[in-house]
Amino acid sequence: MVSMTLSIPTNLKKEMELYPEINWSAVAREAIKRKIQILQEMNKILSKSKLTEEDALYFGKKITKKAAKRFREA
Repeated sequence: MVSMTLSIPTNLKKEMELYPEINWSAVAREAIKRKIQILQEMNKILSKSKLTEEDALYFGKKITKKAAKRFREA
């Protein structure tokens, strides 16, 4: 297994120290593993997409505008 150094904010480290029974290395490994799984799933979905990046940005902006409008009206 390869070692990796991880920098975290001091306040987060203090909170982690409240739970010494937790294997924080295992937690980090699982979080990284899950993130990789999500990225792989996204790549699989995107590989079948016919949308261009320009199309995606266009639709993303359109959705954001509609969501903001709904939020303001609520």
